[in-house]
Amino acid sequence: MSVSDRIKKSMAQGSWVRKMFEEGASLKRRYGEENVFDLSLGNPVMEPPSEFHQELKRLVESSLPGMHRYMENAGYAETRAAVAIQLSLETGIKFTMNDVVMTCGAAGALNVVLKTILNEGDEVIVFAPYFPEYTNYIDNHGGIIRILPTDEQFIPRLDILETTIGARTKAVLINSPNNPSGAVYSEDFIRQLGELLSKKETQYETQIFLLSDEAYRKIIYDGRKYPQVWSHHQQSIVVTSHSKDLALPGERIGYIAVNPTCRQREELVGGLIHCNRTLGFVNAPALMQHIVSRLQSVTVPIDKYQKKRDFLYDHLIEMGYSVMKPRGAFYMFPESPLEDDVAFVRELQSWRVLTVPGRGFGTPGHFRISYCVDDRTLAGSLAGFQKTAEKFNIG
Repeated sequence: MSVSDRIKKSMAQGSWVRKMFEEGASLKRRYGEENVFDLSLGNPVMEPPSEFHQELKRLVESSLPGMHRYMENAGYAETRAAVAIQLSLETGIKFTMNDVVMTCGAAGALNVVLKTILNEGDEVIVFAPYFPEYTNYIDNHGGIIRILPTDEQFIPRLDILETTIGARTKAVLINSPNNPSGAVYSEDFIRQLGELLSKKETQYETQIFLLSDEAYRKIIYDGRKYPQVWSHHQQSIVVTSHSKDLALPGERIGYIAVNPTCRQREELVGGLIHCNRTLGFVNAPALMQHIVSRLQSVTVPIDKYQKKRDFLYDHLIEMGYSVMKPRGAFYMFPESPLEDDVAFVRELQSWRVLTVPGRGFGTPGHFRISYCVDDRTLAGSLAGFQKTAEKFNIG
């Protein structure tokens, strides 16, 4: 047998996002790409900001000696220092380069963290709806995933969390702004979460890490300020990437940031650096590290995503769909008019509109729309949404 039983099981379960991507590719071959309205994948259509191209051109025309060689497994000192300076500005907390490890995106970062902190059988709590790869990442490193529900606004239920945390709980993983719902957790929620984790640490005499996946931290709407986790729980670790805020998903560049007040911080960061190497990442891409060190305060135009959100949200509400207005990221997570969200997604597909069933994110009865697409695709999808709404009398 060429593939292990464990991997065969994982492959069979698969990813609904990947399934819809593959079905979308088939539809595009059949009908032409311009006649398929693909809202299934969080692959930003925006190009990187002009500052990125300026930095890339500068490095190409005036290359640094040794700029493509290995560096410290944690990343270039100047890049880590630049991240630390930006974090200090954003949070009012003093970060240094020694609190930062550069990684191959947020996915690489999360795998490095989980490898570092988990013993076999340790539990990691996540909240549905959640990014589906979390289950694989936790399983990769011998952890056990515990999935808890959220309320009608997709905010975790702290009362349920309190009764779930036990002696084997090693981490609570949050994702805000959330993929797939677009929910953004409030400062008050983060404060209460931190208090609960600290109480449980005392009760069980353990360390419980608050892992915050902040890949969409800078894509936040309506003038809101992002609530930071650092001051609310000492054992906090942030993983993030520049895939979304700089529109660089294919470049795989991100970082881990550890709370400067974290207990046993030096040992923890040492473990992160070790795992960055031994997992095979070795180091984050050198060229991207050079570039993003100068772009820590730069983002794509967030107002363009907000306009896309407003356009789609207003039309869906007018058609009769039930959907929470996203506060960040670039996804919507409407309720499915059918109890069977897969059947509803198939119905949309008959109009060549591609979305992803909510069960792929641990929340059946919903479906995810990705609106980080061109305006033509958004506008073209409306007819399919309207026809499907009419068929099921939701208007």
